[in-house]
Amino acid sequence: MSQSPNDPILLTSSLHVDEARKAIADLVNTLLQEDQAINRPDAIDTVPLDQAINRILAQDLLSPIDVPATDNSAMDGFAFNGKCLDDSQAEISLRVVGTALAGQPHTGKIASGECLKIMTGAVMPSDCDTVIPQEFTTKLDAEHISFNAKQLKAGENRRLRGEDLQKGRAAIAAGRLLRPSDLGLAASLGISSLQVKRKLKVAILSSGNELRSLGQTLDAGSIYDSNRYSLTGLLNRLNLEIIDCGIVRDDPVSLKNAFIDAASKADVLISSGGVSVGEADFTKQIMQELGDVGFWKIAMRPGRPMAFGTLRAVPSKTAESRTLFFGLPGNPVAVMVTFYQFVRSALLQLNGASQTEVPVLQAISETPIRKKPGRTEFQRAILGRNSAGKPSVRLTGSQGAGILRSMSEANCFVILGHDQENIAAGEWVDIALFDGLI
Repeated sequence: MSQSPNDPILLTSSLHVDEARKAIADLVNTLLQEDQAINRPDAIDTVPLDQAINRILAQDLLSPIDVPATDNSAMDGFAFNGKCLDDSQAEISLRVVGTALAGQPHTGKIASGECLKIMTGAVMPSDCDTVIPQEFTTKLDAEHISFNAKQLKAGENRRLRGEDLQKGRAAIAAGRLLRPSDLGLAASLGISSLQVKRKLKVAILSSGNELRSLGQTLDAGSIYDSNRYSLTGLLNRLNLEIIDCGIVRDDPVSLKNAFIDAASKADVLISSGGVSVGEADFTKQIMQELGDVGFWKIAMRPGRPMAFGTLRAVPSKTAESRTLFFGLPGNPVAVMVTFYQFVRSALLQLNGASQTEVPVLQAISETPIRKKPGRTEFQRAILGRNSAGKPSVRLTGSQGAGILRSMSEANCFVILGHDQENIAAGEWVDIALFDGLI
């Protein structure tokens, strides 16, 4: 797609999902190049290891040691010098002269015809290079074992020093969204703190005269605001700094003031509601006054009305500085769908992550699914396994954009492409899991 964010085509037509993703990624990349406040070299925090989960690693983490630190045994068995292995010799007998445990190395010499009982992870003596697994040996007496020489080759079952990581090499690359396994790896290297990208500041607000805060009484036609709580949970998963700007009434003055205030405090502003074509939806008008409208409609379900762009006219920011803006639909499910499909990746990219997309897998549809070509659909579903043990998926029921229960029950999206038509039972479909496994 070659249009610029201000191209009228983007404002009047419904973009394909992949076009919208590219437009967002291109604009975020521009902001990273323009706005040094977002990605400046000193925008780095040093945090204790136990507080680094879901932060973005700012610099390559170099290993201060070799891993493993010494040659060690990969098996419980007996260590010996592999020179004694001879294809013409079927059976070998060795004298056991000691034991090596993990953390308790054997200090004596191992001569020809001798071996050392050794546990997994124990240091290999300098005069041994091979381990025969214990289950492949026969105990002849209290001091001797035997085994068939053809069961292994010299050097087997030994882990070499630096085999996993060499001192000075990158253990974890910059840009990693840190996972539990990464924290464990850092701890195994003796590293107690990490340098991470500073947290993005993300402001959220909901607009609508019908919205009530928790604890308020519901009058006729009013509903509780659930979107800010869904967004808070989604943003907490990314370990970002959240600025909750509450509920804003549907009038242009209140909404404009709220946008200005929120954008002056945050790198990103996410609103929900006020982006359809109703008489009380003022978001587009205010965006045009304060900044740039990137696009307004996406050929998708749910979530067709979604505003994207930047806000410029914000006090306390320089003329060049811009706040990224996402105007999400008001329907609770559409808010979560558009966040998963567009906002999440943009936030990770803006925060310096190297991997931003959710992996797409495949599963067998347990039932037929109705689908019209001309839009991408994200249907809530539950991933499991069928009687043959293959991954299978079933929808959670009605896919209405206001049925938040369907999101609560689901663990994945079924993704039906723009040109895709009806799906038959037994057909493979694309899916995206809600949560990572590790």
